[in-house]
Amino acid sequence: MGKIRNDPTESEKGLLNALANYPDIPVRELLKHTKYKWVSTVVRNIENFRKNGILLGPLYDIDYGKLCRNPLHKLFCILESKWDLNLVVSYLRLIEPLHWVYPVLSPHKTIMNAGFFSSDDTETQSLLQLLKDHDIITDYLVRIYSHRRMMENPNFFGDPNPSLNNLLHPCELPDMSLGHHETTWSECDISILPHINRGAGFTEILREERMTGRMWTYEQIRYSHEKMAKNGLIKKMYIMCPFLSNQCADFDLFVKTEDSNLTVRILHNFARGARVYKEYVLCGKWGMLHCTAHPSFVINLMYNLDKIPEITGKELYQARSSSDCWDLIPPFELKYFDFDEQTLEYPYDVYREHICEKMENEQRQKYKSR
Repeated sequence: MGKIRNDPTESEKGLLNALANYPDIPVRELLKHTKYKWVSTVVRNIENFRKNGILLGPLYDIDYGKLCRNPLHKLFCILESKWDLNLVVSYLRLIEPLHWVYPVLSPHKTIMNAGFFSSDDTETQSLLQLLKDHDIITDYLVRIYSHRRMMENPNFFGDPNPSLNNLLHPCELPDMSLGHHETTWSECDISILPHINRGAGFTEILREERMTGRMWTYEQIRYSHEKMAKNGLIKKMYIMCPFLSNQCADFDLFVKTEDSNLTVRILHNFARGARVYKEYVLCGKWGMLHCTAHPSFVINLMYNLDKIPEITGKELYQARSSSDCWDLIPPFELKYFDFDEQTLEYPYDVYREHICEKMENEQRQKYKSR
């Protein structure tokens, strides 16, 4: 895969599946789960997967239920606006726990999806209402993650356009419960967590932290990493694109039934074992799926879901383009972490002030330009 091809070879597909199934084992052990004979070949292929945009990681997923004593939620927000996307994003960025934003394909409206971390869901929604009251956005819908997000990498030998006939089939449901705060986190733990989340190595973390004046030692960083892994705050993983990025469609699908267990069953069975990257979570009565798949899978998706009467509600939001995504780093703001109380609470009044100041400044600029 030194040169970009349309599809990985059979051996390369096997390596990708092995990485997904065994993210924690060393490369020498990983070799036993592939058709390759040499560690150097596996290492070279992994680097090529990264260069070609098929492989991201290793990364570390975070169980936010274990991070602090107070509730910390993730919110999925659907926003409508009549203004330029960059203008709307410039306001959303004033809310520090903003995680990501991307525009959605829509023939009639300007729609974007945004993700927030939230220590107070009512306050977050009040900030969106403020933007609506001042016509920055025209409408919004908020869905709160009520369970832990599950992730499944594609099976590279699987069907890229899988059937949905199995959605109601009985299956063993995964444990999607959020963790609980049981461990006291130190300043070193919290400082390096954003670096760990994006998969940075210890030496890289050491260098970047020293640039900010935090003089941790290599041993302190390694100890914090081991502590977070042992206590379930972080979990090593890879994220894999089922095809080259320019051959994929990204979409968010919401489904609802009369029974939450049935909804979870649908989420679990959806494209299971297929050549589709999938994340899923419950948001109250709604189940949410985020998928990266071949565009052919999306064409008849809603039509096929219409055939399942148990699904009483469904919504599809397809990303307009991956290049239009504003992915924000760090992934969450931790400078407000209280180490004595082990809580994380965001200053929503400050965000409200910044939004109002920006509105007033733009109004003055408009008046001067007349």
